[in-house]
Amino acid sequence: MIPKQGGKTWNEIKTNDSWAIFKIMGEFVSGYEKLSQIGPCVSIFGSARTKPDMKYYKLTEEIAKKIVDHGYGIITGGGPGIMEAGNKGAHLAGGTSVGLNIELPFEQHDNPYIDNDKSLDFDYFFVRKVMFVKYSQGFVVMPGGFGTLDELFEAITLIQTHKIDKFPIILVGSEFWNGLVDWIKTTLLDTFKNISAPDIDLVQVVDTPEEVIEILNKFYEEYNLSPNF
Repeated sequence: MIPKQGGKTWNEIKTNDSWAIFKIMGEFVSGYEKLSQIGPCVSIFGSARTKPDMKYYKLTEEIAKKIVDHGYGIITGGGPGIMEAGNKGAHLAGGTSVGLNIELPFEQHDNPYIDNDKSLDFDYFFVRKVMFVKYSQGFVVMPGGFGTLDELFEAITLIQTHKIDKFPIILVGSEFWNGLVDWIKTTLLDTFKNISAPDIDLVQVVDTPEEVIEILNKFYEEYNLSPNF
């Protein structure tokens, strides 16, 4: 006898999984159609719990403004905290402000600084992550939690394994990131040799908006702006 889970048999669960494919396809089609029109953008990641009076909220807003001033739009996860600061900076600078929204425990609402025609809603985390990677010309990663680290390490892994082309991954806030980077160097590389030395160079740690812009401009003096795959 096939055991039941939540009142459903195994076969019923498999049937529901099959129908979910169409919803997943719909999210990909909608995301591709909308984001392919927005032009070069930089994604900003960070904690939804960061308040407007905190240092990194204000710094994120300033970074987003400078990125827009240099010809890029801004993509965020669409929620509060660092995401709101990124969209706010883009909005105030008159640039493209995109929000890839998903319902999460600390993201109960979309922030008000997303362009009306550039707010996308996702049910599937993995579809949303594909959109970030495909249409971002760079990742600016502010202090955050598990979700921020998830986005960071997915991007590093995709570049490391040559599944996508290299693009800038910029960690902002040396007081937050240096401990992690040191652990990667000493534990992953030196002690266990689970990565290669060049992998360390996939990320750069900075503290100022000017350093973010310098890295983006220097990278795209050599490479073309285009979707990543």
